[in-house]
Amino acid sequence: MGQLCGRCMQLLRDFIGFVQRMSSDLVQGIKECLTLISKCSCLKQNSSKNRQLYKPILQPHERVTAQEFLQHIERDFEMSPLGKDPLEALRTLSFSENPGLQQSAALYYLHISQHMNIPLPMEHLEPFYALLRSADLEVQQMSSLSLVNFLLEGNIDKELVVQMGLLEPVLDLLESEDPAVQCNSCACIMTLAVSESNREAIGAARGVTPLLSLAKSNDPRVQQNAVGAILNLTQSEKIQQVLCKEGALPLLALLLESPDSEVQYYSCAALSNVAANVQHHKALLRHSDRFLLRTLISLLSSSVDKVSSQACVCLRNLATSADIQAEMVAENVLPKLCSLLASGSEDVRRASIALLWILSQHPPNQDTLACAELLQSLGTLLAAHKTDPVIVGHTACIIKNLSLSKNTQGITESRCVEGLLQTLLLTDTQEDSLHYVTSCLAELAKQEGAMLHMVQWMDELLTKRLVRLAGQMEHPEPSFHAASIIQHMMGHGFATEETLTQVVNRIQQDNHLMESFTYQANQSVNQLAPLYRDQIPSTAPHSSFYLPEVSAVLSETVVQGSLLPVFAVILALAESG
Repeated sequence: MGQLCGRCMQLLRDFIGFVQRMSSDLVQGIKECLTLISKCSCLKQNSSKNRQLYKPILQPHERVTAQEFLQHIERDFEMSPLGKDPLEALRTLSFSENPGLQQSAALYYLHISQHMNIPLPMEHLEPFYALLRSADLEVQQMSSLSLVNFLLEGNIDKELVVQMGLLEPVLDLLESEDPAVQCNSCACIMTLAVSESNREAIGAARGVTPLLSLAKSNDPRVQQNAVGAILNLTQSEKIQQVLCKEGALPLLALLLESPDSEVQYYSCAALSNVAANVQHHKALLRHSDRFLLRTLISLLSSSVDKVSSQACVCLRNLATSADIQAEMVAENVLPKLCSLLASGSEDVRRASIALLWILSQHPPNQDTLACAELLQSLGTLLAAHKTDPVIVGHTACIIKNLSLSKNTQGITESRCVEGLLQTLLLTDTQEDSLHYVTSCLAELAKQEGAMLHMVQWMDELLTKRLVRLAGQMEHPEPSFHAASIIQHMMGHGFATEETLTQVVNRIQQDNHLMESFTYQANQSVNQLAPLYRDQIPSTAPHSSFYLPEVSAVLSETVVQGSLLPVFAVILALAESG
């Protein structure tokens, strides 16, 4: 045979090099493929079936350990169930290849978790790792359930579980085909995800994807725990981003229509957490038919209080733009919210009034909201819950917002005004809600109809309360609002000479009020505007009622400044004469 020419020899060398390169890439690809397959739990399940083809040999040391462990259970179980001796035995049993011995260890932990409320020492997490990794289905079921029990009872540190490496086997169990194992592993993740560091670890280990798959499970227990785990994970902004990328939002929206109220609640709460971040609103409201809004509004009629309450929270978080608020009002949300105001659940009442407050801030909504049905509901709510600061504060803000609309007659015809006045007597000065109540009443006092209605309900107790509020120093805004209310009332026949005498006598008889008025007068003299100095007569008809210190201050020359609440009250008293 003749020799190859130089050209053919080069072609042959190129071909050999090409084959070598291809072979190297192929081998690397095969290795990576086999590595991924080896890590999948399905292979572990298959290996468990293969193991059933032969009977594992019971090693001599395992036999001795099992006998000693049985003796410990009979003699010292109640004294030291998780001491040093049982720990060594449990390690041996847990790491055994014999499923029967592993089952004994798993059953032991399960019994303790269900019947003995005692902490699980850190050293026992090592046997747990082996049990969770077991190829035996019964061992997986019992060990995962006992871990859930320990976590729920607070008998094991949640962050320590992750630090000791148990998160990986638990996440692997999410891939199991057994519903009991799926249920238990989801419950583990749900409980572990209450910690911020654990949430980050779960996200880094790509635990979100299998949870989303199990959220579609036909087993109600699995679905509940999977969605519950997703709910806890949504407290992390990083995982919110992952959920959006993984397509979780449409799935959670669909789960709102689940016949299971627990699934409804978990999915609604998860969406509420995501909706608290404005950057996700576009993704949440992507569909043109506004499926999410309509579904949430329908859940307001749920017979389960926590579902209707959470629907309010989610709608409130979404109602950041005028357009979304307008859509909610257009979807007839108002009658449902009026119904929720009368709920027997505090959470429902508070959630619904908070959503109404958001809606009332948008001027185009105010005329629609200022209807007789809502105003009557607000009046009834105030009458029934005068001491609830959340109810009182939000209701006052809503009424103030609605008082800016054209239809203010409904406010005076409802029980809102008297309800607000009554809360003045019961609200502590330290409460923020007092600021909102006095601000609302001061706004209403500017309107003729509302002012006349307020005068009709004023009595000695309310008068003294307003004067006391006007004279207190620590909270200037409620003080100014109270003084403003008194000023407007003076022009509507409220301040008769007898009333003025009672008011000023009340101030003179109360050492605290006297000190308060005197202190503010002396401290604020340089801030009293000349504009108001001319309006205060040097000798008022009721000047004998005034404190000598205040009269002296008012007679002095002052520079331009702001009129403080105490002087507004005094001015009102002087002008009424």
